[in-house]
Amino acid sequence: MDPRKKTARLAGALYLVVVLTGIFHLMYVPSQLNDWSDASATFNNIATHETLFRLGIFAGLLCYMAFLLLPLVLYQLLNPVNKTYAVLMVVLAEVSVPISFVNMLNKFAVLTLISKASYLSAFDAADLQSQVMLHLSYYNNGNQLASIFWGLWLLPFGYLAFRSGLIPKVLGILLMAGCFGYVTNFVGDFLFPNSYDGLGISSIITIPAGLGEIGTCLWLLIAGIKKTSPPAL
Repeated sequence: MDPRKKTARLAGALYLVVVLTGIFHLMYVPSQLNDWSDASATFNNIATHETLFRLGIFAGLLCYMAFLLLPLVLYQLLNPVNKTYAVLMVVLAEVSVPISFVNMLNKFAVLTLISKASYLSAFDAADLQSQVMLHLSYYNNGNQLASIFWGLWLLPFGYLAFRSGLIPKVLGILLMAGCFGYVTNFVGDFLFPNSYDGLGISSIITIPAGLGEIGTCLWLLIAGIKKTSPPAL
């Protein structure tokens, strides 16, 4: 097998881990446990379904470990196209990883707060519930910060995919468009926290990123790379 195809399929496998674990810990678990209008319900949900909460943390750690490796593998595949853009892709992706790992400490703090340890008896139930919501809010803020880089790395990645001839050009275009979706959402949420969500565009504007990343993941995993490609530029 062509070594480039092996590299592409390794990248696809890592991307699949990122996608599946990301959906599970960023979307599914919070949708089952978090109720932002009711601190008591959220606390009880997490305490009752602690295993699910822990699985979410574990999935998050797997996600970030895979995302640590993914851009390095993609670099091996795409750096012949343009080394400068390939390095930029790696740097922008890797910056998000320590942010994401440190941010997971907020989830570990929640585990401490629901643990019923003897030293927590100094706090009443309302205090513990408020602390859980506070750490979940901190966690969301950390994800908001990391999302800047989740978006920015897609611009050089999409450009390299588009110019490489190894991946369908439409996926490169979607990846580049996805960059602007992520960044727009960050700016909107940060500068206009009370009104941006009401516009109803936050989920729509990230559709190109989702299509581009999932499409690229599946292409790399199943097809590997195109059999023929134009000379690198």
